[in-house]
Amino acid sequence: MCTALAATVGTGNIAGVATALTLGGPGAVFWMWISAFFGMMLAFAENVLGILYRERGTDGAWRGGPMLYLKNGLGSPFLAGAFAGLAAAASFGVGNMVQCNSIAQGLWGTFGVPPLVTGLAAAALLTAALTGGLTRITRVTGMLVPFMALFYMGGAVYVLFVHRTALLPVLREVVACAVGLRQGAAGLAGYGMAQAVRVGVARGVFSNEAGLGSSVMVHAAGAISEPCEQGMWAVFEVFFDTIVMCTVTALVILSSGVYQGAGGVTGALLTAAAFSTVFGRAGGAFVALSLVLFAFSTLLGWSFYGQRAAEYLFGARAVPVYRALFVAAVVLGSTMRLEPVWALADTFNGLMALPNLAGVLGLRRQALAEWRRYARANHI
Repeated sequence: MCTALAATVGTGNIAGVATALTLGGPGAVFWMWISAFFGMMLAFAENVLGILYRERGTDGAWRGGPMLYLKNGLGSPFLAGAFAGLAAAASFGVGNMVQCNSIAQGLWGTFGVPPLVTGLAAAALLTAALTGGLTRITRVTGMLVPFMALFYMGGAVYVLFVHRTALLPVLREVVACAVGLRQGAAGLAGYGMAQAVRVGVARGVFSNEAGLGSSVMVHAAGAISEPCEQGMWAVFEVFFDTIVMCTVTALVILSSGVYQGAGGVTGALLTAAAFSTVFGRAGGAFVALSLVLFAFSTLLGWSFYGQRAAEYLFGARAVPVYRALFVAAVVLGSTMRLEPVWALADTFNGLMALPNLAGVLGLRRQALAEWRRYARANHI
C-alpha cells in the first residue's frame, strides 16, 4: 500500500492542483472530487481482478496487473500487450519527467539550484534505490510515505487554521464555479464549466491514477490472499490522495488569496506563494522540500510499474535496459518546459486507461461476485 501511495502521492498533489486551479478555476476542485468518487469504485474493481488473475513468477514472487487479467480473464493477449506497452511508456511521463520537472522548478525558484544539477542528483539517488529491486523500493517507501504525508499535512493544516475565516467562502466558490454560476453569460458559463470539468477530471486521474491499472501491479505483488481486502486498500489510496491531499492543497491556495493575484504564476510556485503567506520565506523552502519527497517517492513507485510492464513484454532481460532509460529520463525531464511535460503525461494517461477499462468492464461480473462473496462471509 505504501509503494502504491508513493506512486500516487506525488507532484500532482502540489504542482498539479495549482495547475488545475489556474487552468480550470476553483470549480476544478469539485470535479476532482467527482473523479475520485468514481475512481474509488474503479480502483476496487481493478485490484480485485489483479489478485484473482495474478501468477507466480520464476522467482516465486507474485506477478499481477491488468496485462494478466486482460490475457487470462478477458482472453485478449493483444489488449494485454497494448496495456504493458502503454504502461511502460507512461512511466516515463506521469511517473518520471513530470515529477523531475516539478522538483527542478521548485528547487530553482526557491534555492536557485540549476535544473541540470537537480536532474543529475535525482538520477544518482534513483540508481542507488533501483539496484536493490522491489525489496529496497518497498523498504524506502514504507519509511518515506508516512513521514512525507505527515510533514506536508502538518504545514498545510496550520495554514488553513490561520486562514480559517476564508474556508466557507472558498468552498461556496468551488461549488459555484463547478456548475458555471460565476461566469455570467450563458456561453461563458458553459465554457467555464467545461474547462473546470476537463481540467478537474484530468488532474484528479493524474493524481490518484484510478482506472489506469498502474497500482494493480504492486497491490498484486502482496502476500494477501483476500482480493476484496486488497481492493479496500486501493479505495483508501484514492481517497487519501485526492479527497484529502489534493483538497488540502487547493484550499491552502484559495484561502490564502494568492490565487486571485497569481499573475501567471502556476504549478509549485503558486503553492509556495500560498504557504509563504503564513511561513514567510520559509514557505517556499517547505514546498520545495515537500516536492522533493513526493516526487522521489513517485519515481520509485513508477519505476516498479515500468519494470513489470517491460518484463511482461520482453522478459527479465529487458529490466536492466528499462532502468537505464528510466534514469536517463530523469535528467531530460528536469530540463524540459512544464507545459509539454504535462501534455505528454495526460496523453499517456488516457491511452493507458483504454485497455484497462475494457478489461474492468468485461470482467465486472467477476469483481462483483467477489464482493458479494466477501460481504456475505463478513455479514456486511
